[in-house]
Amino acid sequence: MYRITELANAVGLTRTTLLYYEKQQLLQGRRLDNGYRVYSDQDLQRLKLLQRLQAAGLTLKECKACLDAKIDRQLLRQRLAQLDEEIAAKQQSRTLLAALLGEGEQSSWHQQVSQQAPDAHLNWLMQQGFDEKEALRLKWLSKDMNDHERYMADFMEIFETLTRWGPGDSNDTLTALQLLPQPPKHILEIGCGNGLATAVLAKHSEATITAVDNEEPALERLKQSLAAQQIIGRVQTQCASMTELPFAASSFDLIWSEGSAYIMGFIKALQQWRSLLKDDGIMVVSDMVWLTDKPSPAAKQHLGSDYPDMCNLQQRLQQINAAGYQLLAHFSLSEQAWRNYYQPLEQRLNEVPEPLANSKAAADIRKELAVYHQFIGEYGYQMFILKR
Repeated sequence: MYRITELANAVGLTRTTLLYYEKQQLLQGRRLDNGYRVYSDQDLQRLKLLQRLQAAGLTLKECKACLDAKIDRQLLRQRLAQLDEEIAAKQQSRTLLAALLGEGEQSSWHQQVSQQAPDAHLNWLMQQGFDEKEALRLKWLSKDMNDHERYMADFMEIFETLTRWGPGDSNDTLTALQLLPQPPKHILEIGCGNGLATAVLAKHSEATITAVDNEEPALERLKQSLAAQQIIGRVQTQCASMTELPFAASSFDLIWSEGSAYIMGFIKALQQWRSLLKDDGIMVVSDMVWLTDKPSPAAKQHLGSDYPDMCNLQQRLQQINAAGYQLLAHFSLSEQAWRNYYQPLEQRLNEVPEPLANSKAAADIRKELAVYHQFIGEYGYQMFILKR
């Protein structure tokens, strides 16, 4: 026979727990004439069986049902399914913690967080020690805090010989310029890159141009190119973040941004840049949209993860109106604009040596190329001409 304290010690429980079990009729001791509770070896074995059932994830109520009657198989199936869900959730938690420690893949987590809480995600990355430029690169390109430096080194080495870093064509730029209601006097070009659009704006207008990018080497290449074309006089460059532009309100009658607004979010860009325009100022901005109401599931899977803000053209037009702009015109970038970007990029990938050819950056670019070859036509860049 066991007294209650002895029984508790034998099974690793407390006296209070055993009293609770008695109250729930999981345990039936008896009281001696001297008032002490005592328990038999059968009680000890019942408790050990109870503990094994609990280890299977059953509640006390479910354990009692299994102890006192034939096992309810449907109940066990339900409990098994619940445990599988809990295990999957725990495994996701473990995978994330391992990734944050540099022991696993982070990209899917960064994609999900960026889609659900883009501003908080960016701020959190900056709290981890990345400056804004690198945080934006991580958010859109590497998606891995631990491998970011290596990824960006490979990415830059692939792109360093290329003229274009995104779809575009001088004829499309000129078409948008010709759709303006009046000639511009002061242009702010945001995300100018190497200055391909800048050259068109300078050649075909009399405006002064402030060209902004956060890549100093790109701005140097822009200045060299404009100097060679003898059109640098009206162009000033500024190395700055598009999220914190150092200009006074109402400074420009035209803001120009080809293929870069997505970096901070298209609608956020419209809202934040609006104050820099004069009354009745014009904004020319391009963004990628779905050109069909029913994109292929595979296309949506690939592009939706990289461009969480992406929507169809009609939805984008509604958002533009809600942001306080009047739509003057819009058109799709030409097929040539895509070829100008992807043909040299594909050729470059075929030329790079190992181990660069086997890098994650190269693999991501190949995936982007595959999406382009398979699904172009379901999506495309749209050029919008907007009036404040």
